[in-house]
Amino acid sequence: MTDLTELTAVQLVDGYHKGAFSPVEATRAVLDRAERIQPEVNAFVRLTGEEALDQARRAEERWRRGEPCGRLDGVPVTVKDILLTRGQPTLRGSRAVSPDGPWDEDAPSVARLREHGAVFVGKTTTPEYGWKGVTDSPLSGVTRNPHDPSRTAGGSSGGAGAAVALGAGPLALGTDGGGSVRIPASFCGIFGLKPTYGRVPLYPASAFGTLAHVGPMTRDAADAALMLDVIGTPDARDWSALGPAPGAYTEALSGGVRGLRVAYSPSLGGQVAVRPAVAGAVRRAVERLAGLGAYVTEADPDFTDPVDAFHTLWFSGAARVVQHLRAGQRELLDPGLREIVGAGARYSALDYLAAVDVRMELGRRMGVFHQEYDLLVTPTLPVTAFEAGVEVPKGAGYRRWTGWTPFTYPFNLTQQPAGTVPVGVDGDGLPIGVQIVAARHRDDLVLRGAHALYEAGAAGTPAP
Repeated sequence: MTDLTELTAVQLVDGYHKGAFSPVEATRAVLDRAERIQPEVNAFVRLTGEEALDQARRAEERWRRGEPCGRLDGVPVTVKDILLTRGQPTLRGSRAVSPDGPWDEDAPSVARLREHGAVFVGKTTTPEYGWKGVTDSPLSGVTRNPHDPSRTAGGSSGGAGAAVALGAGPLALGTDGGGSVRIPASFCGIFGLKPTYGRVPLYPASAFGTLAHVGPMTRDAADAALMLDVIGTPDARDWSALGPAPGAYTEALSGGVRGLRVAYSPSLGGQVAVRPAVAGAVRRAVERLAGLGAYVTEADPDFTDPVDAFHTLWFSGAARVVQHLRAGQRELLDPGLREIVGAGARYSALDYLAAVDVRMELGRRMGVFHQEYDLLVTPTLPVTAFEAGVEVPKGAGYRRWTGWTPFTYPFNLTQQPAGTVPVGVDGDGLPIGVQIVAARHRDDLVLRGAHALYEAGAAGTPAP
């Protein structure tokens, strides 16, 4: 018997086409799995079982007639509770958001999935307004790691990462303003992609501005390419959205890495202390890329840690996102969020513009860097998943979540595409990720590099 919760979206669509199983069967299996894992890992803020089954029945009838309505017809998906979903409250992890409607509009990425027949099984957990790199909130509590529930799933798309890892839907929509797709994907042992800024339209606009991306979280790179083909199309509501993609990302997968120029930076020039198990797994993945024909050079991008500029932009965004709240509502906020809101409110316009200057210079440096190298490869994170319910690892000496995410947030500043690929586990069985970064608009190269690792058997982790 095929366990439908273990199949990728590509495999599900192929099975529907062949009549091997149906969207209703797949949706029931996913909902059963979601209900089973929810008490322990807390991946969902709500499951929409009856609505999902109704969508699946309609998809099944279309497949029976040989008339699927799109590329994901009948495929179960989840949506992070940051993105608007028609007919469902979007509470953003906050008790300060009223569940009262009307909830009558889809975010662009959700709308594209709906047009292609995807089945929406639930909304996944997020820290309040997606403000930090782990997933816990006053609204929904702590989301836990599928490989060890005493550890964090990462964040801010932690519920999405845990759901995909545990078979509660092969596709998930996440958001990434400083690593929020890549962090939980790395900690949970799945694939995650932060596309080039604007490739996936966003509406309403994020208070965190052009740091915020929407991206796929999936079982593998092939599913992410399929999902990006669907959601990476223009939407008139996002004035900063890119035009149509230059080609299908699914078709670009087969290009492989032979001949690509790869820069391998194990520690950003000695700026980051990386745990030995992480460093070893990443190095083995890089060696595999070389074995597949890539020209690999150990080289570091030319920048120092831009964390101060990132904090100025991020904390200012946090202050803006809660600016409309009354004093009583602010008392409901996560204490850590209140703290960065206070810092953000103290910045001046000149402080903000100075941070923008740092950002533009960083973008220039990375643009020059990618004239020489097609891909940059780093660890996704210097650590593996730590204790659940805390913002930073105990005893690490970090003040904020950015202390342990130095490989992720720089590429939100530069708006480059960046993906994370699972490449094994540490001695505690916790997943390790390798990050693949390309120049702006070269999402196809990130997906090619990731897919090559999957095809070579160098990607993946043991099942949770």
